[in-house]
Amino acid sequence: MRIVRFQYQEEIFFGELKNNQTINLFEGPPWPEIKPTSRTVDLTEARLLAPVSPPDLIAIGLNYREHARESGAEEPKEPVVFFKSTASVIGHEETIRLPRMAPDEVDYEAELAIVIGRECRHVRESDVHDYILGFACANDVSARDCQRRRDVQWARAKSFETFCPLGPWVETELDPSDLEVKLYLNDQTMQRGRTSDMIFDWRRLVSFCSEIFTLRPGTVIISGTPPGVGFARRPPVFLRSGDRVEVEIEGIGKLSNQVESE
Repeated sequence: MRIVRFQYQEEIFFGELKNNQTINLFEGPPWPEIKPTSRTVDLTEARLLAPVSPPDLIAIGLNYREHARESGAEEPKEPVVFFKSTASVIGHEETIRLPRMAPDEVDYEAELAIVIGRECRHVRESDVHDYILGFACANDVSARDCQRRRDVQWARAKSFETFCPLGPWVETELDPSDLEVKLYLNDQTMQRGRTSDMIFDWRRLVSFCSEIFTLRPGTVIISGTPPGVGFARRPPVFLRSGDRVEVEIEGIGKLSNQVESE
């Protein structure tokens, strides 16, 4: 099932996208259970939004072996957990804005997003699947100058508005253990990897995070990025106004966003 969140006639709804044409509306959000209605909307009449408006947006750093190598970092012994502001979330075909205070070294990171469907705490890895709504594409946009030199921590670098494209939908029927993850910049392939290269898989990440705090419905965990990021290239490649960046994950689809200066 592909779950979408969308705007139609000034209201926001959840629903199931069928055949990339028709949305069957739900009665409220898709938790604690999905309640379909008889109403339908044609996709051409709807504006897709980020598929959830997360109460928390949790991110994982250095979670692909090849990305750790290209970054010159040792593989972590435990998941590296940080947060992005929920104000950073945008949807498919919305615009990434290069922030006025840090426009020059804005980088891309293709990531698999895990969407929580049921409240959970202290979840065993073997039980994680029972608490997952599904999976989506994400782009962990990052201001590298803030991250690596100006702040030497990640909060501002990762949390500028529009710095977390998410979507285009949540795919509920998916085994994310070995999926191809790619990122295109202006139609050129920049990142390519597989989720099987993760140091900590999706079950471990959810279980680990649930030991720290309660995971509420709609919470999103973005699970790290494969190699090919801009700052690790020689010469470095950063986003510029007029660029188009696309994240494609096998079994989910493609998340597309344009880039403009703020």
